[in-house]
Amino acid sequence: MIDLATLPAAANRLAGADWRLCVTPADAWTTPADMDADADWVPGMVPGTAAAALEAAGRFSREDPTPLHDKDVWYRCRIEPAQAGRHVLRCDGLATVCEAWIDGAPLLASDSMYQPLEVEFDLDGPAELVFCFRALTPHFARKGPRARWRTRLVDEPGLRMVRSTLLGHMPGWCPSVHAVGPWRAMTLAAASDILLHDLSIRAALRADGTGELTVSLRPGAAFASGEHIACAGVEAPLHAQADGRLAATLELPDIDPWWPHTHGTPALHEVRLVGGGHDRLLGRTGFRRIEVDRGPDGNGFALLVNGVPVFCRGAVWTSADICALPGTVEAYRPWLELARDAHMNMLRIGGTMAPESRAFFELCDEFGLLVWQDLPFANFDYPVSDPDFAAKVARETADLLAASSASPSLAVICGGSEMHQQGAMMGLPEERWRGALSEEILPGAAASARPDVPYVANSPSGGAMPFSPNAGIAHYYGVGAYRRPLEDARRANVRFAGECLAFSNVPEPGAVCELAPCHHPDWKRGVPRDRDVGWDFEDVRDHYLRELYGIEPLDLRYGDPAAYLDHGRAAVAEVMEATFAEWRRQGSGCGGALVWTFQDLMPGAGWGVIAHDGTPKSAWHGLRRAFAPLRLTVTDEGTNGLDIHLQNDGPDARPLRLEIACLREGHMAVASGAEVVEMPAHGSLSLPATRLIGAFFDTTLAFRFGPPSHDCVHVRALDPQTGTVLDEAFHFPLGRKASARGAKVAAEVVATPEGGWCLHLSTDRVAQSVAIRDEAFLALDNGFHLAPGAVKRVELRRRAGAPGEARPRGQVAPLGGAPVPYAAG
Repeated sequence: MIDLATLPAAANRLAGADWRLCVTPADAWTTPADMDADADWVPGMVPGTAAAALEAAGRFSREDPTPLHDKDVWYRCRIEPAQAGRHVLRCDGLATVCEAWIDGAPLLASDSMYQPLEVEFDLDGPAELVFCFRALTPHFARKGPRARWRTRLVDEPGLRMVRSTLLGHMPGWCPSVHAVGPWRAMTLAAASDILLHDLSIRAALRADGTGELTVSLRPGAAFASGEHIACAGVEAPLHAQADGRLAATLELPDIDPWWPHTHGTPALHEVRLVGGGHDRLLGRTGFRRIEVDRGPDGNGFALLVNGVPVFCRGAVWTSADICALPGTVEAYRPWLELARDAHMNMLRIGGTMAPESRAFFELCDEFGLLVWQDLPFANFDYPVSDPDFAAKVARETADLLAASSASPSLAVICGGSEMHQQGAMMGLPEERWRGALSEEILPGAAASARPDVPYVANSPSGGAMPFSPNAGIAHYYGVGAYRRPLEDARRANVRFAGECLAFSNVPEPGAVCELAPCHHPDWKRGVPRDRDVGWDFEDVRDHYLRELYGIEPLDLRYGDPAAYLDHGRAAVAEVMEATFAEWRRQGSGCGGALVWTFQDLMPGAGWGVIAHDGTPKSAWHGLRRAFAPLRLTVTDEGTNGLDIHLQNDGPDARPLRLEIACLREGHMAVASGAEVVEMPAHGSLSLPATRLIGAFFDTTLAFRFGPPSHDCVHVRALDPQTGTVLDEAFHFPLGRKASARGAKVAAEVVATPEGGWCLHLSTDRVAQSVAIRDEAFLALDNGFHLAPGAVKRVELRRRAGAPGEARPRGQVAPLGGAPVPYAAG
């Protein structure tokens, strides 16, 4: 394939092309010669989807989508070559069954959304390029090897025979927006402009800190002799290989390694082609080593990056835009910045989603985000006994992974989502749900393209049943959909959660219709549900609202809908913080967990921790606290007392001053203590609270010796030199409701030396789940508990689209308390 990074921008003859789009009934036109002169054409987008183009033309609504997979979609444009001669057309993704013509002559055919294509042809003058994306409905009825099981996840069983995304075909999960069109980049260039083809950049890190870089390529017509590969001050010549490729290998002693941003610096190094009249950037890469730690019992799953254990935390990515399925830096950046700002260090691209472009991986490289890549297979029993299908998926897998060959962020390759689970849950024996696809075909293709990345057969997999959480990779919904108590997060012995903690997460006020106490159809349309069940994920959220606050959700919704939503926002943040406190503590066997999901695909209270418009929800804020590289948490160990847990993911050891106060009525200290501890680099520490107090004190009220002495335990970690509070934790031994005592919160807007804004907050007693609401500014911490005796500083960031002259103006309110207004002077 042409490497776009080395193609001069002016050489792309499709840049700025005037594409037109027309939707017709299936098989209305067979070839371009059949086109109706009076057909209705609208502007097309390349790269892009038919849904996005039709939406821009006012012909499509993502909130009430019309089907596209039962129609043909045609694209056409005029092209004018700069010079006559041989040309190369590259298509990175055509969704899905597609034919193309040049001036009426057949040019290419494709039947996989994921397979890039490249064709060469002679172009002597202006010509018309035409693509037709055929209706998929006839292909859904195509016969193939008999399925050993069926899934109710999707509305079209025939999708198992078609290489297209499940997005748009999962009722209750996402809107029915069908992926049709040239959804990935398309390039037309003269062969004489092409510098190189099939660029591969592979970087590795030895245990002694030496980097190994291997670059290989196939020279194009514009390639000259004498080129070298340069990286980090080292150069090596390209040598001819037996297969006609050129390759160079460099050794880079003491190279700065690439780390997840939570554990170090994601160092990247330029790889350049120099000499022979060229000095061209080929890409950037990072040197890292990734291994899987199965634990002493062989049943675990955790990642070692450069020999250091990394607790992987983040979420399952859906899409930057369900209509456009974009693949640009501009589309990805705001989402990935929010992932980084929430201290996430891993995103999983699930098998039900669509693979992302190279730009996604390059931004993850830059931001220090690990990527778990499910290959695009999910739930179905795919027809791999068909040799043509098996060859197709092996080829598309190798090409998909080769596109990110330089990216250190790719950390796990997985054969797909819930195929093993689907068969096992239907009672089939193991030999029926295991098979050649994820055990032979896909691992072979993955190893050839990315030998530096661990491969796992399926998510979930590894236990007595593939969905058992105490071995391998789980999809853990004990806390969540199955409404288990919070203690189940420990009892289940989760080793790694490829997905977990799905809730109907309430957006911020004003982000979605709040009519008729959340039972208006406009509201319920955005609440996710599984098919054929009598509940939805709002019911799951309500369960934990009841458990945490002792309030009947129905009564609260009847009497005070706004308070109902506020309690729901607080509940999911509290559950997520408590669950990750359990999984991250020293002594836990959990190697990581990814929340389902990262962003919503439509307006409403969806699974996403970020709303469809990019606004963080309460869950994002809770996870931001739970995921902090320097983290303090507490756990109730019953008659063993309260345990304090510290994690320091950073590369530097540091001292911390720990302080504890057991508070009566939220403000009177009845027991307290402090100690300075040394936190190791990339390390953790656990200690009993009584060690700080210096004597027995019933912190958890487990012994019940007389009336309760306190209703809150407040623990904080400070920098011993400056006194700056680095993190804090709260425990409510009588429950959250018993500890709500009408706190009086004060808020002051303060300008920062950098020209920004922050809030200074204080309270007379413990205030729970303090919410900050400001139309023009995003509070980078929200929904937190606030303790008396200190001022908390919260940074305010201007929201996208907010006027430049806007100043902070909003309100602060503890859960169940009166709002306190604030405004910049």
